[in-house]
Amino acid sequence: MKSKNVYFFQRCALLVFVALAGCMAGVKDQDNLVIRTRAVERWDLLVAHQAEKAYDYLSPGYRGTKPRAAYAEEMNGRPIRWTKVQFGSQDCDADVCHVHLNVNYTVMLGGLAGKTQTIGMVVETWVKIKGQWYFLPEQFRPTKLGKDS
Repeated sequence: MKSKNVYFFQRCALLVFVALAGCMAGVKDQDNLVIRTRAVERWDLLVAHQAEKAYDYLSPGYRGTKPRAAYAEEMNGRPIRWTKVQFGSQDCDADVCHVHLNVNYTVMLGGLAGKTQTIGMVVETWVKIKGQWYFLPEQFRPTKLGKDS
């Protein structure tokens, strides 16, 4: 009788472990999708010259240093015109992700050169704060021993 009880408890423990592992993997997969979606949504707003809405994707710390109107004016007033964004990949470690995006843009060179269209790769840092993912602008990224990490 003892062996049946031990076997039963071992099976239950194994099932609980597998279920928990599945739940943890699901959260990670869901985070990956959320980050990918939020990064592309933010860029779609920038492409549409709606930086005032893209402001909501910025980390709370950054938003505490720059008002929405100032951010919108700065981003919408750039001489570069973003035209399209495409998700590339992401590398995540706990609550920090580096998102790689391909951004199509047009630059007005002036004179005979006119407009130039090109594609550039952008790598962004996204951080999870209180369960939500936010874009962390480069100037706010932490450094190690005074060097950029």
